Amino acid sequence: MDTSVIADVLEIVVFAIMAVLSISFALLVVTAKDIVRSALSLIVVMFVVAGLYIFLNAQFLGVIQVLVYVGAIGVLILFAVMLTKKEFGSDKDVE
Repeated sequence: MDTSVIADVLEIVVFAIMAVLSISFALLVVTAKDIVRSALSLIVVMFVVAGLYIFLNAQFLGVIQVLVYVGAIGVLILFAVMLTKKEFGSDKDVE
C-alpha cells in the first residue's frame, strides 16, 4: 500500500473519532442534570473543537479556542461551585 493512502485513511478515522466525541459530549452537555458534569462535558467539547481546528490546519484558532473558551468554562465551574449552596447536613440532625 502507498503511504499516502494510509495517511488519508488515518486522517478520516481520526476525524470521525473526533466528530463522534464532539457530538456525544455535546449531547451530554444538554442532558446532564448536574451543572458541574455539564460544564466538564462542555470543556471536553471545546477541547475536541480545538483539536478539529488544529487538525484542519488552523492552529491559531485552536489555540484561541483553548485559551478563551476552555479557560472561561473553567472559571464558570469555579463560580458555579462557589455560588451554589449545597447543604450536606443540618444542625437539626445533631442532637
